[in-house]
Amino acid sequence: MRALLQTSLNGPQDLKLTDASVPRPGPGEVLVRVTAAGVNFVDSSQSHGTFAGGPQPPYVAGIEAAGEVVSVGAGVDLAPGMHVIGVCIGGGAFAEYAVLPAVAALPVPAGWDDEQALGLVVNWPTALAALRPLGSLAAGETVLIHAAAGATGQAAVRMAKHHGATVIATASPEKHDTVRRLGADHVLDSRSPSLTTDILDLTTGVDLSLESTTLTTSLEVTKPVTGRVVVYGLAAGTSTLTNWDLVYKHQLHVIGLNLGALIQHTPHIYGEVLTELFTLISTGVLTPTTPTTYALTDGPKALTQLESRTTTGKLALLP
Repeated sequence: MRALLQTSLNGPQDLKLTDASVPRPGPGEVLVRVTAAGVNFVDSSQSHGTFAGGPQPPYVAGIEAAGEVVSVGAGVDLAPGMHVIGVCIGGGAFAEYAVLPAVAALPVPAGWDDEQALGLVVNWPTALAALRPLGSLAAGETVLIHAAAGATGQAAVRMAKHHGATVIATASPEKHDTVRRLGADHVLDSRSPSLTTDILDLTTGVDLSLESTTLTTSLEVTKPVTGRVVVYGLAAGTSTLTNWDLVYKHQLHVIGLNLGALIQHTPHIYGEVLTELFTLISTGVLTPTTPTTYALTDGPKALTQLESRTTTGKLALLP
């Protein structure tokens, strides 16, 4: 099969198209003929070696795959011919075939194409977990959503509005119309040097910040004592927050969200997230989205564009 092999930890430019053996599913695993693979910031982090516990090169890249089940390992109830969307955190999705843990593979919703389901096991549950069980969002509260034009940000805007929140969203100016169409109440320039002031001109402080790009701003605009900042990404690099800051400068709740850790340590909470997610789908609150697609050979280009934050919505590779 054709596959994209990450050959170094120097970034996606060292992602090389190669011939590889079709993997075999072990116990609790499924082999999927990949029809679409999601492109995520995790893939970028792994390519730079900054993802904690990530795979070491050479490895077949990609953590998110959708496609048709070809064969299954022992103890798996999924049947060949089913179409699923799943996650393989150790890589393998950027290929014509991929092995997925069966517990991390969900059926593609009826009436959806495989590529439309991308995000269902990565971006959408991340957004919902950040808003609800971790962020404790309540109707009438104000939520700040950074990177609102991205795949996770778009889902967060739609779900926050569904739950009755006022949404302040940030994005680069060329993406503002996209975010407004999702229902955001206010859309601000994420690149503005006065972003903190711009947010505080709209509110005396937000109740909840969904943070992936600018932790300093989120800390400065979130309400003292009752405010929550859920950190789910670090697209703009790392930040320093000390115990002195929390006692004397930012007296608020800072919550780290890693979807893999949520699944591992609190599977019951993850189950609640998925139950609500599929309810939102069945009631039409969440509808299929069409990703921007690239050929498998353009994987390095897709990841580089994602890193530059010039893209909008979900990105996909089509093997």
